[in-house]
Parts: sequence; structure tokens; C-alpha cells
Amino acid sequence: MNKSNMMTIEEKMAIRLKEKNNKGTQKKEVTDETPKDKVENKKNETKNKPEVIKKEVIKPEMIKSRKVEKVEKVEKVVEEDLAMPAPAACGTKPCDENCEKKKAAKEELNREILDEEWEAENKNAKDIEKVEEKQYKILGIMFEITRKRYYFEVVDEVDYIVGDRAVVDTARGKEIGLVYMAPKMMTEKSLVLPLKPVIRKATKEDNKQFEILKAEAEKAHNIGKEKIKKHELPMKLVATEFTFDKSKLIFYFTAEGRIDFRNLVKELATIFKLRIELRQIGVRDEARILGSLGICGKELCCRIYINKFDSVLIKMARDQGLVINPSKISGACGRLLCCIKYEYQQYADALLKCPSMGQTVNVGDGKGRVVGINPLNEYLYVDVEGKGRMRLNLDEVSFDKKEARKQHKSKKKTPEETAAKGLEAK
Repeated sequence: MNKSNMMTIEEKMAIRLKEKNNKGTQKKEVTDETPKDKVENKKNETKNKPEVIKKEVIKPEMIKSRKVEKVEKVEKVVEEDLAMPAPAACGTKPCDENCEKKKAAKEELNREILDEEWEAENKNAKDIEKVEEKQYKILGIMFEITRKRYYFEVVDEVDYIVGDRAVVDTARGKEIGLVYMAPKMMTEKSLVLPLKPVIRKATKEDNKQFEILKAEAEKAHNIGKEKIKKHELPMKLVATEFTFDKSKLIFYFTAEGRIDFRNLVKELATIFKLRIELRQIGVRDEARILGSLGICGKELCCRIYINKFDSVLIKMARDQGLVINPSKISGACGRLLCCIKYEYQQYADALLKCPSMGQTVNVGDGKGRVVGINPLNEYLYVDVEGKGRMRLNLDEVSFDKKEARKQHKSKKKTPEETAAKGLEAK
């Protein structure tokens, strides 16, 4: 009987078993059949062929860890009529469904297929493990005049300690800064590339040159004040510094608007014979450069660790229950305190669970009006009808949450808030 073009699983198992037993030799079966018998046999084969469903491979969508667990493959075969004329696996014709050699051959075939797929998946997992995120050795440098902090890449094997000075490469040339963070490894995701390198640890000569430049910058600062007064410009000179290679002299100043200082720059350039840069800064940067103490008695946060200023709004102070008094909620710069933003998100989340001020709530059998809220501790002060003001926990009252959220969003500003709007730090 001729072989069919579409081989069944039983035929594959038989061929595998014969290849192993006979070491690659196959025996051909020859039968004497008439053309009519061939047609009838083909019809019988198509009728008796078992339905084979392709194996369903369950693959993980993402490999979340390096430990790759072996995924079981399920091969579903609908065996309707296994007692069929097929190449014998055990030397008997026909081979029934209880044949032990047939079952062993089938298990071996499945095992080989699963092992091949497992090896392919394991190989891909190992390749993913090898491709790890690139890490950089980072050093935190703070520049002493502006008090701004940046990351630089360490390219040598020198040990840097907090408090040391280091010479680094910046966009405006070589600069010397103070180490505020010891070297540590950081991944590429947590950095903004490309990184500038650390040239070297500051030597005694570098420290000496830095002190000389500071002394010269103080003299230049006094000269700059005189020239500003001479040209009668409405600007306040805050600080002056030389770059470490002494190729540029920078003047930091504050002003309410734009200033035409072209004549001032020309005169300063003729005096110092250097490239002059006048940089306008805000009042918050001025407070950070000059330094001071806050109302808490500690050094200003912007001078200690804040690198980038965030916007602070009157709404943040109102939601935290602070008294809208400019003298109490403004810092040394004259703007709203930066620390108002620190706990704002906690208050904002807690207020979503509470009723708004003035809202009517149900208290047992009666009703009352909310006159005070403590969102973090989750209790309210409610003016209950016929009982007076009472302190109640949040779970002791019921209210319309949708109405509360609408009132929280649409709350109008008080006259004090409107007067203090100019304090908003942006």
C-alpha cells in the first residue's frame, strides 16, 4: 500500500522507532493491488484517519524574572478510531490502542518535541539575562556659588569622599565643585545621558587657585556694583564668579523686568579683558545663593538639597488648613514656603474621603453642618441641630460624596487668598 502524503502521529512514531532499532534502515512494504483496490483503500484511509488537532503551546507574554519556569505544552489528540491499518510498531497487524510499544513511542515523540521547544525558550531567556542594563559610576557634584547639584561619571579609580573638591568638565569648560554624594553605581534609566566626566580629584594647586578666584570675584563684584550704580540700572547684583579656567566672568543679578545692559557689558569687558556674562535669576535662586534661616529655625531647604523648584499654590495651603497670612506662609524669598508642597498630596488624598466645609451630613437620626475637618486623623467638627458642636469620627457620619467632591473643586477663594495670590511660587 502506498504511503499517504499527510503522515499521522502513529506513522511518525512508528518511523522514529524503526529508525532507532534498525539504525537508519527502513523496510518498504510491497503489496499487489489492482487500481480499483487502491481507490477503495484510499477512500477507507480518509474515512478512518484520526482527527489531529495542532498542539497548543502556552507561551509567557513576558519574562519577568531570570528564573524561567518550564511551560507545559498540551498536545490534544482526538482519537476516535485508533484500531486502523497502520505501520506496525510492535510487529502485529493491526496495532490496537492498548499497545505498550505504541504508547512508549508516542511518549518519546512528545518528550523530544517538548525538549526541543524548551531548549529554544531557555536559550532566549539566557540571552535576555545577558543583555542587562548598562550601569555608570556616578559622582554628585555641587557648585558652591549657585548651590546646584549635578551628576558626573567617574572614569578613574580614585576614591572620592563627601566634602572633597573635584575638577569636572561642564558645558562652559572646566569647573571645580564640591562632592556631596559619594560614588555609586546607577542604571541608565535613572540618568540623563550623555554624562560629563570627572577630570580629576582637586589637588592642592587646584584648591589654591579656587581660593584665589574667589578673592578676585569679590573684587569684581564690588566693581560691578559701582558700574551698575553709574549706569543707573534697576538691577540688584547678587553674586559674581570666575570659571575655573578664568575664561569667563559671570554676574548674577535680579530685576523686575528686562534690562538693557549692553553699555554695562562693554565697560566691564574693557576693565577685566574677559568674556562677560550677565545672568538674570529669580528671587528663589537669590535666596538659595545668599542663604538664610527659615521660620523653622533651620537652613533653607533650597540651599541644602532642593535642586529644582516646584510650583507652590495658595490652594495647597488652604487644603492643609493653614492660615492664609503672608507673613506666616512665605519664606525668605518672599514666595510661598517650599515645604507647603511636601505633604500636600497626603492631604489631597485624605480630603477625597471627607465632606467639604459647610456641607450637611447625617448624624444618627439628625443632621448637622460641617464646621471643621481634620483629614489626616479622619475626624470632623459638626454643628448638630439641637446638640451643638460635636467632634465625630468620619465613620460616624454619612454624606453625599459626589457633592463633596464638587464643592472641593469649585470652592471660591477668600479675600485673604486673593490678596496673597502674588506669593505663589512658580
